[in-house]
Amino acid sequence: MAANLVNNFPHDGVVTINRVILKPEYTVDDLEERVAMLCENVKTYHSTTGFVGGFVALNSGAVSNEGSTIGQAVVSPLKGKEALIITFWKSFAEHEESHKSETFQPLFKEVLDLCENGNEEIAYEMLWSGAAYDAEQAKAAQEAKAKYAA
Repeated sequence: MAANLVNNFPHDGVVTINRVILKPEYTVDDLEERVAMLCENVKTYHSTTGFVGGFVALNSGAVSNEGSTIGQAVVSPLKGKEALIITFWKSFAEHEESHKSETFQPLFKEVLDLCENGNEEIAYEMLWSGAAYDAEQAKAAQEAKAKYAA
């Protein structure tokens, strides 16, 4: 059985990503408050019309020197002022309809007011998702690799 990272996310679902860079006069608290209102609206009015789930992630400032090939940066200059709003939808059409909602638009505008970068929301088709193995599955996978990997 395949493991899904997001419960009930269809194999042909759509992921949307908004990148927010806060204007200097706004704080992460401002962002959290406005995005919470927006997310509550989407959950309330669109859970039955295509919305599957989502999350918001704040740039922590940490840069992976092990996973980066563009130099050995110590800290991201966007620490604490860049966030990603990532949502999961059954279809792109359902996502687009959610944005037309009269209850959504005023809340969306309040979030956009925080952004120094405007907004570009990109939709992605899911290619793969998965959850970590539990301890027993991980042990079995490691044993299989040791036995069968060349």
